Amino acid sequence: MAALRRINQDDLRNHNLSVVIDTLLRTTEPLSRAELAKRTGLTKATMSLLVSMLVDDGVVREGEPSVQSSYGRPSTPLLIAGGRYCGIGLQVNTDGYGVIVLDLDGTVISERWVDADISAPDADEVFAELDALAMEQEALLAERGCTVAGAGLALPGLVTGNMRLLMARNLGWEQLDLTRFDVMRRLDVTAGNEANMAALAQIPGYAMRRDGDGIVGPSESFIYLSTDVGIGGAVVRNGHVEIGDHGFGGELGHTSVELRGPVCRCGRRGCLETYAGRRAMVESAGIASGSAAARHESVDELIDRWCAGDVRVAAVVNKAIEAMVSSIASAINVCDIETVVLGGVWSQFGSEIAVQMQSALQRQVLGYPEVRAKVLMADVTSRPALVGAAAMGLRHFVDDPMRFVSA
Repeated sequence: MAALRRINQDDLRNHNLSVVIDTLLRTTEPLSRAELAKRTGLTKATMSLLVSMLVDDGVVREGEPSVQSSYGRPSTPLLIAGGRYCGIGLQVNTDGYGVIVLDLDGTVISERWVDADISAPDADEVFAELDALAMEQEALLAERGCTVAGAGLALPGLVTGNMRLLMARNLGWEQLDLTRFDVMRRLDVTAGNEANMAALAQIPGYAMRRDGDGIVGPSESFIYLSTDVGIGGAVVRNGHVEIGDHGFGGELGHTSVELRGPVCRCGRRGCLETYAGRRAMVESAGIASGSAAARHESVDELIDRWCAGDVRVAAVVNKAIEAMVSSIASAINVCDIETVVLGGVWSQFGSEIAVQMQSALQRQVLGYPEVRAKVLMADVTSRPALVGAAAMGLRHFVDDPMRFVSA
């Protein structure tokens, strides 16, 4: 029989600190020490020690005491403090590249985005520019005394656990060793698929404080569709992205909805993104696209024409909805998850699209009426993959706080 690994005091304290921080991030209202102890199952004595550590390190601050009743002592709420730890998010996409720095309290410390037409670009040049942007932010953070907990990189392709980009067809990149770039090594960046990162941005309290309720709960399960040039997807179960055995899970954009359909950039026929991706819809509607700015204007024109009842655009959008519903229904039937969140281009169409899709889905979901599909529009819509990449970096602190907090 194999010997059981002993858990020392540092391991236990690290775990308990992580539980406390995670609970404070995910709650929608401030909690007192006693309330935190009750929610986490930790003793009041243990909680007092852990909170003191977090307050001393600047992770948590005490709010104004409030009297809950005419009896007993005032209750002191605990709040996530800003200015101590942050995460850096990086992204390379078809329309440019950029960096964002997010504080643990949810504050955007800084953000830089460079609009650029990226189609088969020189990877060394792009990552050199990304490195320069990141170093600007690092200098700013050093001046403020803010510690970088970690960094994430969002890419529109398949990324392995050992930091290889197998393919990003819309960028024209294949078999790219990401560890050869300076920025990746210096910041020890965790790279991942842009849809997975964007899904993380929708989870309230995943790694940073968010005011108010999100469209999904902190521990909810949902299927996320990221619609840009192509379509990416992510499966989130109980508040965690399921990436699969090799990290490639959730690629709904490359599920075939028509065996004799158009050839996709991935080589297959009739993939969802050949009907419902931004590029596919704009081209099918006869709306020209060129530069990054022109592509965004093309999407605006597509939506404006759809709202105005343009017959050709309506036919394109209806076909895209049909394809989306088919793929989403298959995903619900396979994953047994009933909530769907639409991001990217599709989130710009408004709630009418969500209602239409939701109605059509009920007829295709095998478990109906036990399983009632819900289609929601993403509430984090401004570069969600970039935000999620920063959250990925911040999660290093949440999962392993003793690396940063002094005992």
